[in-house]
Amino acid sequence: MAADPLLVVILGATGSGKTALSLALAQEFSGEIVNCDSVAMYKEFEIGTAKPTADERALAPHHLFDVVDPDGHMTAGEYARLAREASRQIKGRNHLPIVVGGTGLYLRALLEGLFSGPQRSDALREKLRQRAELKGAGYLHSLLRRLDRAAADKIHANDTPKLIRAIEVCVASRNKMTDLWKQGRDPLTGFRVLRLGLNPEREVLYERINRRAEEMFAAGLVEETRQLLAKYGEAAWPLSSLGYKQAVQLLRGQLSSEAAISAAQQTHRNYAKRQITWFRREPDVFWLAGFGDDRVIQREAIERTKEALWS
Repeated sequence: MAADPLLVVILGATGSGKTALSLALAQEFSGEIVNCDSVAMYKEFEIGTAKPTADERALAPHHLFDVVDPDGHMTAGEYARLAREASRQIKGRNHLPIVVGGTGLYLRALLEGLFSGPQRSDALREKLRQRAELKGAGYLHSLLRRLDRAAADKIHANDTPKLIRAIEVCVASRNKMTDLWKQGRDPLTGFRVLRLGLNPEREVLYERINRRAEEMFAAGLVEETRQLLAKYGEAAWPLSSLGYKQAVQLLRGQLSSEAAISAAQQTHRNYAKRQITWFRREPDVFWLAGFGDDRVIQREAIERTKEALWS
């Protein structure tokens, strides 16, 4: 009986070179790249997302970039459905699907599936948004901590959409969301999965993150944010994401330019640390001790992929 086709996952912290490694593998193995970065799915958000450039996208087909309107929303469950469909289509073309990105919950939804939680309640969601605006940024996180401490530990205090969904699940089901996570999952089938993890030296990674934040501001992040804020206002969720949030604070006079860059650097480093912790819990990861744009690391990843394809 023929083995299931291979699906490669490239995971790692922000700034670790996942895009470069994905392109190297795509060119070596006739691969197509499936995005697994939540903010890179949004249209019009360019500078602060570090999406592949037009030249990079010309090197291989890319999927699930620029598929959500700025004032729209993509849930982990919807992402999993779209990414699975894209991967099956790539398989149908006898190409190698390469999933790349740093959003751990979306990756888990794709590979392991999510529980089928209660339906959305627009009335409850609007009430929670109003309460959050009235009581401040930490209100939703504090509320979730009372309902489900373990879920609150997994969701960042500024991630309003995930906090609202978690509270909605707890209220509607009268159960902790973390208990429901353990029930009724629908794992990905029809593929063998090779997880390649980038694990560069921490201090060097932080230096690269600091430089990239500076480069984003120098490349026009504040002006891009100004235009998005004028066009969509608070309806554009990615304006609360890393880098964009600090640019908004600069535009509102809450931070100086220097302080905004410093804050963006700090939040990106903190995010990288959380990503590393999350991905360390992923099973069967083949860890690569370096950056994805390092030719030595790329050769090691290519050899490991060849072994997986032939096994």
